[in-house]
Amino acid sequence: MQIESYSCNMHKYIPRAIEADLRHSLRVFPAVVLLGPRQCGKSTLVKKISNSKASTAPLYLDLEDPREAAKLSDPFLFLEHNKKAQITFDEFQTQPHLFEVLKSHIDKNRRNGAFILLGSAALDLVQKSSETLAGRVGYLELTPFTHSEVKVDTKKDLKKHWMRGGYPDSYLAKTDADSSLWRESFIKTYLERDFHMMGFDLNPIQLRRFFTMCAHWHGQILNQSKLGESLGVSHTSIKKYLHLFEHTYTLRILAPWYKNSKKRLVKSPKMYIRDSGLFHQLLNIQNFNELLSHPGIGSSWEGYVIENILSSLKGWKASFFRDSNGSEMDLILEKGKKIIAVECKASSVPTVEAGFWTALKAVNASEAWIISPIEDSYDLKKNIHVSGLKQFLQTYA
Repeated sequence: MQIESYSCNMHKYIPRAIEADLRHSLRVFPAVVLLGPRQCGKSTLVKKISNSKASTAPLYLDLEDPREAAKLSDPFLFLEHNKKAQITFDEFQTQPHLFEVLKSHIDKNRRNGAFILLGSAALDLVQKSSETLAGRVGYLELTPFTHSEVKVDTKKDLKKHWMRGGYPDSYLAKTDADSSLWRESFIKTYLERDFHMMGFDLNPIQLRRFFTMCAHWHGQILNQSKLGESLGVSHTSIKKYLHLFEHTYTLRILAPWYKNSKKRLVKSPKMYIRDSGLFHQLLNIQNFNELLSHPGIGSSWEGYVIENILSSLKGWKASFFRDSNGSEMDLILEKGKKIIAVECKASSVPTVEAGFWTALKAVNASEAWIISPIEDSYDLKKNIHVSGLKQFLQTYA
C-alpha cells in the first residue's frame, strides 16, 4: 500500500504556525531550507504559499521522481531558463551536487525568495547547505500538526490528536482504523525505503525491532548498552540507529538538566518517539479505550505534552531533571533567567509527590506547571499551576 500525501485537495487546508516565518525568510534569503519528517505537510505548505500572491511563477520539482530529476540534467541551463521563477526542490538532500550549482547561480543572479529546499533528513542537508550557501540560506523546521494548529478545544479534540498524532493524513483520516492503517504504511515505507534512499544498507526488519523497542523505552533514561543487548546488536549500531532516527525527525533525545550542584544528577538523556500516533502504532494501541487501559498511558501523555511544547515554543533551552534519589521533573525550560518546570500527569485529578518539590527547589524554577488532560485550570500554590496543555501553550507559545 502506498501512503497518500496530504494536500489541499484531499482535506480542508489547516494553516501552519510557521507560515509567517517562512514568508519572512523568503523576503530575507535567496534560499530557504524547510526541514521536517516525510508526510508532515512541507510540500502542501509551500504550494499554498507559492500559489497565493506569488510575485514570480512557482515551479515544484520532486527530486525523487526520475522524470522531475531529469529536468536537471543540465542544471545551469535549467536555472538560467527559469531565473525569474520561485523554484522548490523537494528532497533536495538526494542531489547533493546541486549545492555548488545553486551557489554559483545565486551569486550571479541574487534574488531573495528564489529557492525553497525541502528535506526530510537533516543528516547532510544542514551541513552541506551551511558550508556551501553560507549567508545565502535560512532554516526552518516543520513538524506534524501541533496541538495549537488543530485547535484542540474539547476533550474529544484532545483524544483525537493525542491518539492519532499530528501527521496530516493520520489526524484527518475518517476513522481510527483508517488512521492506524495509514500510520502502519508510513512506518513500513519509512523503514524499508527512506533509509535505503539515503544510502544506508540497513535491514528493515532490524530497524522495525529497534523502532518498536524505542517505543517501549519511550520517556525512560536511555541506556544504549541495554538497548543493544535487548536487540542483539552492538553499542555502535545502537548509536548509529539513534543518530539516524533523530535526524529524520522520528526520535527526540532530551538532555538532562545540569548545574554546578552538590546533588548527584542523572547524566544520561531520555528518549521519546516524537509523534504520539506513531508511538501508539508501534505498541499496537488501536483506539483511545485501549490507550486508557495500557500501562504506557503515562509515558504517552508525557511524550505528547513535551513534543507539543517543544514544537511550539522557540528560543527555550529544554532538559529534564532527575537525581540519584529519584526526584524528577519531566521538563525544564530556560530562557535567560526565567526557569519553568513542567510535570506531566495523565490523570483528571493530578497529584504530585515529594520528588516534585525537591526537583522544583533544585532547579530554582520561577514557576511550575502540572499539565493534565483537563479543560479547567487552578493554582496548587503560588506560581504552581495545574492546567491542560492548551492553557500552557496560550501563555508561552
